[in-house]
Amino acid sequence: MARVLITGTNQGIGLELARQYVARGDAVLATCRKPSEELQAVGCEIIENVDVADDASVAALAQVVGNRPLDMLINNAGILTSESFDDLDYARMQAQYDVNALGPLRVTHALNGNLGAGAKVGIVTSRVGSLDDNSSGGNYGYRMSKAAANMAGVNLSHDLGPRGIAVALLHPGYVRTNMTGGNGLTDAATAAAGLIERMDALSMETTGTFGMPRAMS
Repeated sequence: MARVLITGTNQGIGLELARQYVARGDAVLATCRKPSEELQAVGCEIIENVDVADDASVAALAQVVGNRPLDMLINNAGILTSESFDDLDYARMQAQYDVNALGPLRVTHALNGNLGAGAKVGIVTSRVGSLDDNSSGGNYGYRMSKAAANMAGVNLSHDLGPRGIAVALLHPGYVRTNMTGGNGLTDAATAAAGLIERMDALSMETTGTFGMPRAMS
């Protein structure tokens, strides 16, 4: 049985990750700002009032976790707003950067002491953060925040690698969730299953690499 901490579990992919890890017998610490009825029904430990964009909130999370070792840390919390070149709302863009890029780094740093040799860190990012794969433009804040998250993941793989901790950059695909307005090519349960598969396969040989479920490769 592994102990898995997941951020952003109130709904969508995070909720499905929590549900599927619990179903296979793992101990899940599910963080969120406010738990939904669906999350409460999962049967895992819920740590609420966690805002990954807030230093004090993440420090409080670390206090709740205490000295419990974590086998997996999955940084899933994220937000999406749409900015075009004609609608560059910098406050919205900054909010996305705080959550999507600094959030995973902030949480991983705060829980650094809970990660030992063999532990795994996942960052749920997106292919839209790729420079080479950008064929349409738009979504300035989201694209830029995910590009920064990808860089944070690679940096973390270098810093945590000497301690035997592997880091995965995870692309869940275009998933039908509230964040995408219900649009997408797959559902949250399928996306979560693919991410769990990627985390299981993660090793020191593949640390710092960008991966997606096999169905999307």
